[in-house]
This record gives sequence, C-alpha cells and structure tokens, in this order.
Amino acid sequence: MEDNRGTGKIFSLETRTFEFAKEVALFCRKLPKTGSNIEYLKQVIRSSGSVGANYIEANEALSKKDFAMRMKISRKEAKESGYWLRLIIETNDEKFKGEGIDLYRESMELKKIFSSIIKKC
Repeated sequence: MEDNRGTGKIFSLETRTFEFAKEVALFCRKLPKTGSNIEYLKQVIRSSGSVGANYIEANEALSKKDFAMRMKISRKEAKESGYWLRLIIETNDEKFKGEGIDLYRESMELKKIFSSIIKKC
C-alpha cells in the first residue's frame, strides 16, 4: 500500500477509495446483526464501494462534463457513506464508536477532496 512518506495518508486516490470501502466492509463484519444494522450495513457497504467505483469511471471519462458528473457522484456517495456511518455509530455500543468515527472522518475527507477537484473542472 502506498503512503505519503511516513504520514500514513494514502496519496493515490484510487487506492485510498479502495481502502475506504474495504475498511467499511471489515468494520461492518464486527457489528451485531440487528434489524436496523442489517439495513444500515447494506447501505453503507454500497455507498462506500460506489465512491471508488465512480472515481475510476471518472478517470475513464469521455469528456470533461462526464468527468465532472462522475466526480460529483463520488462526492455524493462519500457524503451518503458518512450519513450511514453516523447512524451506525449512534445506534451501536460504545466499543464500535472509535473505529466508526475514523471511517466517518475519512468519508468527509474524501468528500472534501472530490469537492476540490470539482471546483477545478
């Protein structure tokens, strides 16, 4: 895995979005399978995976307009992931809170990165 010279931050956005989706999936496996969790987990796994999938699509865009649209979808999915993560954090035991907050923060960082890229389009 690539990192930014010892800071621990991944500088390849494709790798970073992949790692985000992977970490969300691994986090979800640890949570109890309650009725509400089952629905929240399905949603957050879909949205977190969609962040990177749409980023890859953006890089293969046929036009600047297509690129901007895919980046906006990635941003939307990052924001949606944050929403589901907040629900999961607030409705589960304290022992899951730290990891959930870290994932929530990453979703918001990704959202900000995509916003910055979109502004430059």
